[in-house]
Amino acid sequence: MSFETIELNREDSLAILRFNRPDSYNALNDRMAAELAEAAFEVQEDPAIRALMITGNGTAFHAGGDIKMFVAAKDETQLMFHRTLTPLHAFISRLYRMPKPVVAAVNGPAAGAGFSIAMACDVVLAREDAVFTVGYSKIGLSPDGSMTYSLARLVGLRRAMELYLTNRVLTSAEAVEWGLATKVLPEENFMEDALEFARQLASGPTHAFGVAKDLFGHSLDHELETQMELEAKGILASTRTEDYREGTLAFVEKRPPNFKGK
Repeated sequence: MSFETIELNREDSLAILRFNRPDSYNALNDRMAAELAEAAFEVQEDPAIRALMITGNGTAFHAGGDIKMFVAAKDETQLMFHRTLTPLHAFISRLYRMPKPVVAAVNGPAAGAGFSIAMACDVVLAREDAVFTVGYSKIGLSPDGSMTYSLARLVGLRRAMELYLTNRVLTSAEAVEWGLATKVLPEENFMEDALEFARQLASGPTHAFGVAKDLFGHSLDHELETQMELEAKGILASTRTEDYREGTLAFVEKRPPNFKGK
């Protein structure tokens, strides 16, 4: 499928999704939401893709919803939001449930839905000058895009409410301190460094990554014994993969493993 508001490219086993409305700071409109949902489906269903990196073209990662679109909707505001949120939420749901690592390379401001998208990723690499802000209350809206789900789990209820109520802007260093970003990368060579990190994940034991992602993602929903039973099922499934056999053999032979994602 050809896209207008995003770019989806593939580099060997790594898929790279770029928001591509740089003149609007990559703000979300209904077309982008639909294209994101389609792109996530393509990535998830392609067995040759073993990791996904998400970033933005231009100076922003993602500025959230396109407020000009909001204003222009007028009497069709409800329909416009429904048309945008349905595919956006489908996209974010796939990010959470995709059995492959997802990396956000936050190359600039991440606000509103852009903040939500970054929080739905497994790893968040933030450029030194990147900033994070909730943004919704500034225009009289409650959050969407899974923000109330992700923030409460990542930073706790009090801090999540502070971010929403005050629209506090977090620097990349603060985002790491709060547990919202994984690491800060220097502005110089940021994209090259982020790609190298994502490439490493794309060459890893994909099945084991997917099992671990699912286990961590549901760890707050289960009692201890239920979680350990799921861990047992997951690790037993992992022992049936070629990557497990390669990883153990490489360890014994004292060499780097050559995982195939199988």
